[in-house]
Amino acid sequence: MLAKDILIEGYGRIQEEVHAAVEGLDPDGLNARPAAGANSVAWLVWHLTRVQDDHVADAFGLDQVWLSGEWEKRFGLGLPRDDTGYGHSSAKVAKVRVDSAGLLTGYYDAVHEQTLRALRSLTAQDLERVVDDNWDPPVTLAVRLVSVLSDDLQHVGQAAYVRGLVRSADA
Repeated sequence: MLAKDILIEGYGRIQEEVHAAVEGLDPDGLNARPAAGANSVAWLVWHLTRVQDDHVADAFGLDQVWLSGEWEKRFGLGLPRDDTGYGHSSAKVAKVRVDSAGLLTGYYDAVHEQTLRALRSLTAQDLERVVDDNWDPPVTLAVRLVSVLSDDLQHVGQAAYVRGLVRSADA
């Protein structure tokens, strides 16, 4: 199995878990914050998708789906165009509200498709390419892709946990 095939498998698992985390939740469930200052399922899924979109687009020289697919307009969050949620205050987390699970999965699926196209194009040499020299050691494409994979899996796990809290509160 090639490294790109392992990455494709890993990113596929994110997609499965994103769908599972939001499936069947109404807007109240998606936007519920189980405690003051906590993140909602909507914020967690939006954020992990924005990070994947931003980082993969940057690493491969692509346009962000958020902008090219007009997802920014569809979400209408009133945040800066390039906002990924990194470092959000509680007030900014509260701005990320959605009307449906379909909005979140639609955006995630569009980002996932762009990610898959990029991953399918990879060669072993591509993975060694430095994509960020602001770190010591510099970040290669392989390291960036694994970093995004790890971050997204952590956030989708958090979304699943929040989903459980929200559903148990409704019972």
